Amino acid sequence: MSNVSQTYIISSELRDLLVQQISSFQKQNVLLQQSLREEQTQSEASLEDLFLEILEVGDALYGLMTYLENNPNPSPEFIQRLPKSIAAVHRKFLSVLEKRQVIPIEIEDTQPDFNLCRVVDREVRTDVADQTITKIVRQGFRLGDKVLRPTEVITSQSD
Repeated sequence: MSNVSQTYIISSELRDLLVQQISSFQKQNVLLQQSLREEQTQSEASLEDLFLEILEVGDALYGLMTYLENNPNPSPEFIQRLPKSIAAVHRKFLSVLEKRQVIPIEIEDTQPDFNLCRVVDREVRTDVADQTITKIVRQGFRLGDKVLRPTEVITSQSD
């Protein structure tokens, strides 16, 4: 094989156009890299915010748990406030999810919508129609239009 060197001759107009296009591509590349870095920084900040909010929920639970560990016979006042305290932690948790567009699925019908529900058990009931939701076992959640976790329900069955 021979090493043949080929030479191409282009006009100065074409050369200038190619140089201009290469320069434009390089500028676009720099802008895209900068945009990517900014998005990564923003994503990391959002993730840090999420972790800080989850830590607040964890701190509240830890406080309740520590009190119960240190006070094996809690006062009647504490026991009376406990449901409200747990409800406050639950509300905080739901607000963390809601800030990220994760919302609870609201079941509005007595019959399960199998796009939103999963039947996990059946119970014999004669006081309601067959396939009626009798209990929500686990709350479902959606992210926008996507079901992250279906609502788990128990439905009735006739004898």
